[in-house]
Amino acid sequence: MSQALLAGLSRTTQPQSMVRRFLALDAVVTGANGLAYLAASGPLGELLGVDSGLLLELGVFLTLFAAGVAWLASRPQPAVLGVKLVVDANILWAVLSIVALVAWLEPTTAGLVWTPMQAATVAGFAGLQWSALRAAATP
Repeated sequence: MSQALLAGLSRTTQPQSMVRRFLALDAVVTGANGLAYLAASGPLGELLGVDSGLLLELGVFLTLFAAGVAWLASRPQPAVLGVKLVVDANILWAVLSIVALVAWLEPTTAGLVWTPMQAATVAGFAGLQWSALRAAATP
């Protein structure tokens, strides 16, 4: 991704600000998703065709993950290793979401739409974060 495109997406030309903003966006979206799974695992489970217990567990994980990502985003200069771990976790989440969809989930139509959509969103975060991290490392 070009630095100009990244700058446009994050509305800054400061590479560290780009990293922080993309981490913060990830934290907000992931946290909202996690809280929704925690608060409404039953109805969402029925809507998506996913076990409510699984959604509850995912809600705990996502909420904790989002808190960690938010903390990382709050640092003036997020640690490179931390950002790389977030990128790796996001890629893993996206891949496992598709594997689960194909291998063992039996989702409703809403679940068939939601699962790839959230996997693509998370993969998008990984791409933005990785590109911003690379831009920040460029002298």
